Amino acid sequence: MTTEERWRHLADDLGRRVDGVPAGRWDDPAPCEGWAARDVVRHLVEWMPALYFPAVDRPVPEIPSVDDDPAGAWRATDAAIRALLADPDLARRPTSTRAGDMPLEDLVAMTGLMDLLVHTWDLARATGQDETLDAEEAAAFLAGIEPWDAALRGSGHYGPRVAVPDDADAQTRLLAFTGRRP
Repeated sequence: MTTEERWRHLADDLGRRVDGVPAGRWDDPAPCEGWAARDVVRHLVEWMPALYFPAVDRPVPEIPSVDDDPAGAWRATDAAIRALLADPDLARRPTSTRAGDMPLEDLVAMTGLMDLLVHTWDLARATGQDETLDAEEAAAFLAGIEPWDAALRGSGHYGPRVAVPDDADAQTRLLAFTGRRP
């Protein structure tokens, strides 16, 4: 699948959880320490547009307030990023960020897709929804990040790895790798 197709698939999964948050549950605690469910969405809608749009010389789009409308904020962010990836010239445009020099679609694949996957689980866990993630995506991300354990752990983006049985499925192992307790 292309980055655009993977984005759509993973963003749709997240979008179903966003749209499925029961009334009154946006302030429920999320698995990320100190975060509520709405903070999961806040995280995504704040960093993704701020990285991707300037990287291709586009203004950061106006996004509704997560405090007022977390679902609307996610839908606006998703639509804006989908539009970037659907434009072949923008998707292939070279970027130069702290992540390195690469086309926008590679930047999104490297920095955003796993965030969509893992934060889908965070939101589902926080709000009592289906926590099942795409097994193939989970396995692929796990295989890609395990060799980088020490560097990723040192980045501060992940908590300590959680012990799980050796025969645990890829979703469980990926979540445990990122410091979550599946």
